[in-house]
Amino acid sequence: MTIRNEDDELWIRRFRPSPASAVSLVCLPHAGGSASTYAGFSEALSPAVEVLAVQYPGRQDRRWEAPGRTVAELADAVTDALAPRPGRPVALFGHSMGGAIAFEVARRLEERGRAPVALFVSGRRAPSRHRERLGTEAPTDEEVVAELRRLGGTDAAVLADAALLRILLPVVRADYRVVGSYRGEPGAAVGCPLTALVGDRDPETTIEEAGAWEAHTTGGFELRIHPGGHFFLEPNRSEVIDVISDVLLPNGAARPAPTAG
Repeated sequence: MTIRNEDDELWIRRFRPSPASAVSLVCLPHAGGSASTYAGFSEALSPAVEVLAVQYPGRQDRRWEAPGRTVAELADAVTDALAPRPGRPVALFGHSMGGAIAFEVARRLEERGRAPVALFVSGRRAPSRHRERLGTEAPTDEEVVAELRRLGGTDAAVLADAALLRILLPVVRADYRVVGSYRGEPGAAVGCPLTALVGDRDPETTIEEAGAWEAHTTGGFELRIHPGGHFFLEPNRSEVIDVISDVLLPNGAARPAPTAG
C-alpha cells in the first residue's frame, strides 16, 4: 500500500500558528499516539518555535483510514507533506516509533535539498541496535494491554474501558508491526546535529542504545538523560523544552517562558 498525500493538512497539525517564529519543529508521535500528544510542546515553545505535529492515519479524525505498514511508508508520506512547504528552517522531534520515522524523514528531506537544522530522537534506540519485540508476530489483545501497562503512558481508565480498547488496540497493534519490522539501513546517517533523549529507567531503550545514535550523524551529537521510564517526556517537559531551546534558540534569543513540568 502506498499512502498518498492529497491533502497535506491531513498529516500536519498546527496548534498555535507562529508566523514570526525562527524555526518549525515537526513532532512525530509514539506507537498508538496522535498529533495531540504535542499540544503541550506547542504551548511551551510558541511563539519562538512553531510546533507542527504529525497525525498518522488510523487515529482520531483519521480513524477511518488504514494505518501505515512500515516506517519507510510513513516517512515517505510525511516527507511529501513537508517538502513543498516554503519558509523557515525545519527541525524534527520523534518519540519512540516517532524517533525512527523522524530519522528517516530527515534523510529524505536531505535528499530533496531541504535538510533539517536539527533532529531530536527520544526514547528510541539507534537504528544499529535491534531487539526482537512485541509486534513481529500477532500479539493477542491481552499481550498488547500488558505491554501498554508495562510501558506506562496510557491512562489506566482507557485500558479498563472495553469500548475505548476496541478503538485503540488495532492502531497500537498496527504500529507495533511498523516499528517491529524496522531495520535501519547499515551506515545510515544524517548531516544535521542529532540529540538523543532517554529515560534512565526506560525498558525499551538503554542509555547505551540511545548513545549509539552518535554513529548516525555527521553533524554533532549530544545525549541527554532524564529521570523516568519510556514515557519520561511529560514529567520532564520543562527540562525537555530547555534541551530543544538550547539547540534551536542559541544564545537565549526569543526563549520561551518557563513552564510547569
